[in-house]
Amino acid sequence: MMVKGSLRWTAVASFHSLRVVTGKGNDLRGGPVRSCHSATSPHLSPAASGTVRSYDEIPGNWRNSLASLYTFWKLGGLKNIHRIMVNNFNTFGPIYREKVGYYESVNIINPEDAAILFKAEGRYPKRLTVEAWTAYRDYRNRRYGVLLKNGEDWRSNRVILNKEVISPQVVGNFVPLLDEVGQDFVSRVHKQIERSGKGRWTADFSHELFRFALESVSHVLYGERLGLLQDHIDPDTQKFIDCITLMFNTTSPMLYIPPALLRRVGAKVWRDHVEAWDAIFSHADRCIQNIYRKLRQSPESEGKYPGVLASLLMLDKLSIEDIKANVTELMAGGVDTTSITLLWTMYELARYPDLQEQLRAEVQDAWASSQGDMIKMLKSIPLVKGAIKETLRLHPVAVSLQRYITEDIVIQNYHIPSGTLVQLGLYAMGRNPQIFPRPLQYNPARWLKGESHYFKSLSFGFGPRQCLGRRIAEIEMQLFLI
Repeated sequence: MMVKGSLRWTAVASFHSLRVVTGKGNDLRGGPVRSCHSATSPHLSPAASGTVRSYDEIPGNWRNSLASLYTFWKLGGLKNIHRIMVNNFNTFGPIYREKVGYYESVNIINPEDAAILFKAEGRYPKRLTVEAWTAYRDYRNRRYGVLLKNGEDWRSNRVILNKEVISPQVVGNFVPLLDEVGQDFVSRVHKQIERSGKGRWTADFSHELFRFALESVSHVLYGERLGLLQDHIDPDTQKFIDCITLMFNTTSPMLYIPPALLRRVGAKVWRDHVEAWDAIFSHADRCIQNIYRKLRQSPESEGKYPGVLASLLMLDKLSIEDIKANVTELMAGGVDTTSITLLWTMYELARYPDLQEQLRAEVQDAWASSQGDMIKMLKSIPLVKGAIKETLRLHPVAVSLQRYITEDIVIQNYHIPSGTLVQLGLYAMGRNPQIFPRPLQYNPARWLKGESHYFKSLSFGFGPRQCLGRRIAEIEMQLFLI
């Protein structure tokens, strides 16, 4: 944060970057990997003429799924998937097909090809789901939120939620709540510096950012503070934090092993996952009860935005179970994603002191011109917004975006049939020198007006199925940096 007693961040050696550097190396076990597409790689622009080639002619490792699965795990599996995708694009070019076990997809990297993909997503866009989360909901007979839903049920819910959560008009609702948390975080940091007696902050930054992100998203969604930025946390709140952490930790193993199998054998990871989600939904139940109690006691609004949960309850267009499902999904998807992005942003800024000063000057000018009006201020910080986009280019939260196409399409002169899973490699695209000049340089100015950004900034997705929590995340991160 760069106003009101701002802190200057310095690079710390303990924070390790997953780097992809230009060179001849090709070591997927942790060594350097070339930026996507060397001079000898196929040209990136879509083929504009010639005979369309068949689906079976798409290059890649798809003919022997078991051999591909063995190679995938040998090279690090999901933990190393970003490097594996970079290597595959280097090997096969801007489009390749793969089949790993029963999982088959076509992978693309070109922004122009991304435009073709999203035009073919249809009225009801469909992507990969988090199997562990759907398995829990099926087990407990709970409703899916829009993150997990498909078809008309998804669309009808999404239309209602868009107006309450992602519409530009909601910015005025979210800013005061998120700014309050941001100011408290600054105060907490300064108090910790004073107590340390060392003149510097020595807390676990990633842990502090997790608490900040959870406090922020809870304030917006539930309309209440959890008290995570206080020195002492009450036992119920601590249990809630522990369960959120447990939910994330138990989700990852079930990306490797089908949840149905783990449930059948009574695996501990499955039992822990169920316990975590039970507690998260119980928290939502308590919040709903508190909101109804407050409405009975004081039915007249006091002018303060009550939070997404209360707003949806008063709107009365979704069932309570649908509201609960969507709010818990927003919470689950809005904690580690923003905290990790902020962690990478501070790391990158620590490497470029001159850039810190440029951002500070922009923030100070915006503060003066807006006279402290945070909503107006957010309209005058293009470089700060560029810094967040640049972080997401180099360090995207998701390695790829996925869509099941609903019609036959042609990409790079290859026919791709309807129903195929197509993935856009975000990590690989962000480090491609033919798409982003000097891709390993952290340069927020590349996102300012004057340059073409056509389908290049897709970290929050695109179209009707873009990230529902996008507006919350963007405002939260922008306010944190200023």
